[in-house]
Amino acid sequence: MPDSEDGDAFAAPDTLATALREAGAIALRTFRTPIKSWLKDQSSPVTEADMAIDGFLRQRLAGPGRGWLSEETAEDRSSLGARRLWIVDPIDGTRSYLAGRDDWVISAALVENGRPILAGVFAPTTDELFLGAAGKGATRNGVPIRASAGNALSNIRVAGPKRLVQALASRQPQIIVAPRIGSLALRLIRVAQGELDVAFASASSHDWDLAGADLLVHEAGGVLTNLVGRGLTYNQPDLVHGALVSAGAERHAALLALTREWSSEFG
Repeated sequence: MPDSEDGDAFAAPDTLATALREAGAIALRTFRTPIKSWLKDQSSPVTEADMAIDGFLRQRLAGPGRGWLSEETAEDRSSLGARRLWIVDPIDGTRSYLAGRDDWVISAALVENGRPILAGVFAPTTDELFLGAAGKGATRNGVPIRASAGNALSNIRVAGPKRLVQALASRQPQIIVAPRIGSLALRLIRVAQGELDVAFASASSHDWDLAGADLLVHEAGGVLTNLVGRGLTYNQPDLVHGALVSAGAERHAALLALTREWSSEFG
């Protein structure tokens, strides 16, 4: 468990787990019921549940010495440059939430000096709670998880944006294209637990989409980078990341031989 520099319990996985489960209960109260929603930036849906969960988690997790950055408070950059802060997505996969599908999650990561040190991602509809702490591994409902081993690029399970998946399929036709997963965090976590061998993300994801899953992937023996192999740093002036690839460590290294060639095309 990471040490807490301010002597409180907010760097404890069990504290985070309790908060995420309670946030999940809030989300489920309005899931598959009529709920007020609107668009921000003319494209991204927001619901009353997003706002309620954001407020709840901020109350439970934020405090002295811990800044706050979430999808619903992205315009407030008061935590820019903070040594330690929470990066939160109240509902990752809001479109899936509104459509009544199961592929949405609540994600939170405690980030220190630009990298996550504690993370939790909760999928309320399937009751899957993923937790990870730097150097301590990653779990699903208390059971350790591990990314798939090996470096093979054929007969592997792949998910992500159509163009990126097709780019891999054009070079490795014997791949298994997995069904779409609306939540990017959940897509990456399926790599962490070995259900997917490879996951891609397009060049439009933000800190809150990635920080929690990033730590879980790495603690499960996987890797998440951009297409040329550069890792991610959070709470920077630009919160948007380029196209990304995630896989177990050996397979990720093999993939980079291909994805480096695509970097200019996919951003």
